[in-house]
Amino acid sequence: MNPVDPAAMNEQEIFRALLVPHRSLGQTGFLILMGTLGVSSFFTGLFFLSLGAWPVFGFFGLDVLIVYIAFRMNYASGKVHEEVSVSRIALQIRQVAPSGRAKLHEFNPFWTRFSVARHAEIGITSMRVEGQGKTVTIGSFLNPDDRESFASAFQLALATAKGR
Repeated sequence: MNPVDPAAMNEQEIFRALLVPHRSLGQTGFLILMGTLGVSSFFTGLFFLSLGAWPVFGFFGLDVLIVYIAFRMNYASGKVHEEVSVSRIALQIRQVAPSGRAKLHEFNPFWTRFSVARHAEIGITSMRVEGQGKTVTIGSFLNPDDRESFASAFQLALATAKGR
């Protein structure tokens, strides 16, 4: 019979979640959208060019460029993510910005409180982890259904870590 190491049991991860923002348009959809928009703008611009309204042709290329830049900025902001892990001795929240810069927040689960703000029609509007004199907002980029799902799973994991 092998003895159970209590320290190893306390360090064992109870919960792990990777929170990422939802992006409705994938890479293939983006290419199809930009191709369709580019081709239609080009031919519409050619039509105006044939009528002698040559300045309009350039503006049709400009709108395609603006849509492209807007989608690229959207995809760059989609690189933000949060990693949440809970064990009996540590609660870690690693927040990664779109630039790749990461910030690690560590809490003792026994001294941690999970706060959820709710709206009657929308559901969860914000989630915060509070403890040891600091507060961290998590999952701000999640949609309401994902917030509900994460909140219930996280609350259960935190209760398990506290031995409740």
